[in-house]
Amino acid sequence: MEILSSTPLATIQDIGRFDHYHDGVGRSGAMDGLALAIGNALLGNDANAAAIEIPLLPFKLRFEEDLDIAITGADCEALLDDVPLPPDWALSVKAGQTLTLSAIREGCRAYICVVGGFDVPEVLGSRSTQLRETFGGHEGRMLKKGDRLKALGTSAGLPPGGLGATPFTQEPGPVTARVLPAAEYERFTAESQRSFWTADWQVTPQSNRNGYRLSGPNLTMKDTSELRSHGVVPGTIQVPMGGQPIIQLADAATMGGYPKFGTVIEPDHWRLAQAKPGTAIRFVEVDYPAALAAQAELDAYIADIRASAGRQRRAASGWQS
Repeated sequence: MEILSSTPLATIQDIGRFDHYHDGVGRSGAMDGLALAIGNALLGNDANAAAIEIPLLPFKLRFEEDLDIAITGADCEALLDDVPLPPDWALSVKAGQTLTLSAIREGCRAYICVVGGFDVPEVLGSRSTQLRETFGGHEGRMLKKGDRLKALGTSAGLPPGGLGATPFTQEPGPVTARVLPAAEYERFTAESQRSFWTADWQVTPQSNRNGYRLSGPNLTMKDTSELRSHGVVPGTIQVPMGGQPIIQLADAATMGGYPKFGTVIEPDHWRLAQAKPGTAIRFVEVDYPAALAAQAELDAYIADIRASAGRQRRAASGWQS
């Protein structure tokens, strides 16, 4: 396929690198791991198959061979030539057809998955793009107009017209993110602790794959003693001297010296990924068992999609034969 648009910040991402923190290499990977998982489940791909992550639209590409694809993530206007496509949908495309993503209705990041995943080299066990370090993905950089990409497969055996998934949605209102209190939580004042859990925090424009800077009440500590730098992971909520929190995300560094207030649990990272600047976020305190239960719920949702899509693909294969 050929990229026809000059959309910035579109990259190749899989689930990321998890075994190189000791080397100073962060995780990277898809911001919305749920969207990636849905697309790969619909196509019958390995869970780690790489996709295109698109944080800004419009995005346009032309297919140069017949191929099965899935479009997930943000609810946007998706057109195959002039035919509109539903969200979270897998379908077969023909050589010469054009896919255009534009006009986001809800969310922030869209994903294009292909059968087998995108054929780019593995670096340190992942095909994800590390933009800061300029390796992985497609030449270690953002995709640009004129780039050509190839899928590792061609056909997933989709039924005529394709198949889709019921979105894993949340309640209307502010984005809800569940948080485990972190190491320095008790060093914050009682008023700061109350403010954190009761305020609606705004995602500021100074937010990206490295982290989200939030705007809201100032969080202050009982003492101002310095901390040594320590390990951080995606989801860690740090509080700089100014008192406004930063949520570390997919491209976060592996170390940081700001005090840690809490950590957004992994099953809610997709909610953050789909929160654009100006979105309100409300934090809810949970304990470790609740975090495990939330992960189990998400895992069961993906397993159900994978099983249902597999049945439909097998049925279509039998009918076509």
